[in-house]
Amino acid sequence: MSDRENEVLLDAVLRPSPPLSPRFLKLILALVALINLAFALSFVLRGAWPIAPFMGLDVALLAWAFRASRIAAKRQEHVTLTRALLSIVTRPPRKDRPDIALNPYWVRVHMAEPADHWTQLELWSHGRGFRVGSFLPPLERAAFAEQLKSALFRARTEIS
Repeated sequence: MSDRENEVLLDAVLRPSPPLSPRFLKLILALVALINLAFALSFVLRGAWPIAPFMGLDVALLAWAFRASRIAAKRQEHVTLTRALLSIVTRPPRKDRPDIALNPYWVRVHMAEPADHWTQLELWSHGRGFRVGSFLPPLERAAFAEQLKSALFRARTEIS
């Protein structure tokens, strides 16, 4: 392959928006736990003690949701386009979605207009579709779709 075919036309790392800092999440969790403890104590003193475990479960589920959010924020997709290859590497690797390598000449970018929460950015090649950047906000996803379309056009049309 020539140096021209290896020229990088697009190199982007897609990441979800970061959650709040761990310290702030702990502060929120502690505040919710204190409020729930006060309510649970109030119910117990009035004889409605079966309510107390549900108040604790509420705090435990909130802690689980915060943890899941932190884990999901570590996800990223590295999109690299050269004239010879469109590569999408997902980190951390997922078993249900291996890394993707496509010939840019055959790739078609599809994203419905207008961009909203339900609109997905899909890459189509040889009858197979691949979703990219599903964790991005709609406007960022649409902007990346346009950037990718432009880079793919350059990869196909500029003389080698």
